Amino acid sequence: MTLKIADRGRVPPFLVMDVLRDASKREAAGASVLHMEIGQPSAGVPRAVANRLADALSQGVDPMGYTMAQGLPALCQRIAAHGERLYGCTIPQERVFCTMGSSAAFLIAFLAAFAPGDRVGLASPGYPAYRHILKAVGIEPVLLPVGPETRFQPTPAMLEGLNLDGLIVASPSNPTGSMLPPEALKALAEHCHEAGIRLISDEIYHGIGYGMTFATATAFSPSAVVINSFSKYYCMTGWRLGWMVLPEDMLRAAECLGQNLFISPPTISQHAAIAAFDELATFDALVAGYGRNRDLLVDGLAKLGIDKVAPPDGAFYVHADISHLGLDSADLCRRMLAETGVAVAPGWDFDPVRGGAAIRFSYCASETTVTQALARLADWLPRLG
Repeated sequence: MTLKIADRGRVPPFLVMDVLRDASKREAAGASVLHMEIGQPSAGVPRAVANRLADALSQGVDPMGYTMAQGLPALCQRIAAHGERLYGCTIPQERVFCTMGSSAAFLIAFLAAFAPGDRVGLASPGYPAYRHILKAVGIEPVLLPVGPETRFQPTPAMLEGLNLDGLIVASPSNPTGSMLPPEALKALAEHCHEAGIRLISDEIYHGIGYGMTFATATAFSPSAVVINSFSKYYCMTGWRLGWMVLPEDMLRAAECLGQNLFISPPTISQHAAIAAFDELATFDALVAGYGRNRDLLVDGLAKLGIDKVAPPDGAFYVHADISHLGLDSADLCRRMLAETGVAVAPGWDFDPVRGGAAIRFSYCASETTVTQALARLADWLPRLG
C-alpha cells in the first residue's frame, strides 16, 4: 500500500544545504574546502557569553524549564531597549515576541496574518524559505523581479495591480546585501499600510552594515511585522533564537500559535541572548572584519572578470552575475567545489526564474578564507571550459 504524501511537503530543496552536504563529504575524505556557501559567522558567540552561561548552569540559577511562549521578560526588555537605541523609536516590550529562530517567526507570522489562498509579494532574487514556507501553508508567493534599476529592492510602484495581501521585504537582503534607505522603507511601509497590505519586514541582518543607516518598519507602520534573529549579528546560528516585533492586532494570535506549535523558545538560548547584549563591541568588531572581506572579495572578483554584483550595503553576501561564463549556476558551483574546493551557493536557490545566471558568495568567514578562495579561482577560471 502506498500512502499519500501531502502536497505541502513537496517544496523545493534548499540547494545551499546540498552544497554544504557535498562540501562536508569532501572534507571528510581529507580534501580542502573553503566554505563560502552558507551565511554562518565563523566566530561563534563570544567566550564571555559562554562563560556567563556556564556559571548560571553550574550555580543552578534557572532550571531551564519552559518559559512563556513570548519568551523571558528580561530578554524581551533587552530587545526592546536595544531597538530603541538603534532606531531612536519606542518599541514596547509587550510587542516583542521571541521565537525558535527566525524560521519559526516567519511561520507564526504567516499563519497569523494570512489565510490560505492569500497572495504575498516578495523580491526575486530573495531568501528561498519565504516562498517555500508560504507555499507549504497554502499561501501564494508572488515574485517581484528586481535588479540594479531598483537596487534589488521592491518599490510601491511594483505592487500596483497585483492584489496583494502581504509583502515581504528584507533589508539588508539575502542574497544581494542591498538595503533600503530609511526614506524608501518609510514610503513602502506607509504604502502597504494604506493599501491594506500586511508588511513583513525581515531585519535579521541589522547591525551588519557598511555605512548606510538601519531603519525598522516598526517606526513607520502600526501594522508591520518585524522579524529579527540572533543568528547573524550575534553569531548564534545553532542556538535557534529569533524574535518579532508585532502589531497590536496580532499579539494574541501569535501567542496562541507559539504555544501550540513550539510551547516556548529554547530557554538556555534566551539566557545566552541576554548576555550577548553586553558584548556589542565584540560583534561590531566582527562587522568591521566583514567589511574588509567585502572589499577584498568585490575587488578580487572584479579582477577575475566577475564585476556585475549587487550592492552589498549590508549582511555578508556578494550576489554575482556569472552569465558570461557560459555555465548554469548549479553546474558551476558543482565544478567549483570539485575542482577548487571553493563552496558557494547557486543562484537557483534565490531566483527560480533567473537563478542560472548568478551565484552567491558568503564572506563571513576569515580573511584568510576569502584570500585563498580568490587565489584558487584566479588559477581555475582561465581553465574553465
